Amino acid sequence: MRTFFNDNQSEIILTIAIIVSLVILRFVFKKAAVGIAKRREVNVQRTTLIVRYINTLVTFAVLFAILLIWGIEPSQVALVFSSVFAVIGIGLFAIWSILSNVTAGVILYFYYPFKIGDKIKILDKDFPLEAVIEDIKAFQIHLRTDEDELVTYPNNLILQKSISLIK
Repeated sequence: MRTFFNDNQSEIILTIAIIVSLVILRFVFKKAAVGIAKRREVNVQRTTLIVRYINTLVTFAVLFAILLIWGIEPSQVALVFSSVFAVIGIGLFAIWSILSNVTAGVILYFYYPFKIGDKIKILDKDFPLEAVIEDIKAFQIHLRTDEDELVTYPNNLILQKSISLIK
């Protein structure tokens, strides 16, 4: 056991340093996301969702760096990651609408001119809708009509439709 530590001392130190930097990066990105959310008065649940996305991305980057430190060839790491993502991609292709709604949810988080409690009008030729934004979720927006009807509207459609704010 002692020879393992002696033989791999630099790799162990670098791995510890990268894990510490992971903790720091996650903290910094969380602070930045919360700061943006407070300035834009974004719902806490939406902020939590974005922080999870950022943490996942940073964790994958750190995992990749650790594998490189331990001498695994980048081509081997790329092959494993590409294989995993290909399988995930094929699965997600079958459910692309869910992926587009999640992506739209991220876009709505960073730039959305309306907030919970605002009354909006969706200018859709086939299904015009006037309602108050009740909640914004990862996949859909909950709207409450004047008739007290709850309408669930997919995030990707919110990005595709013209919307006006009613005061």
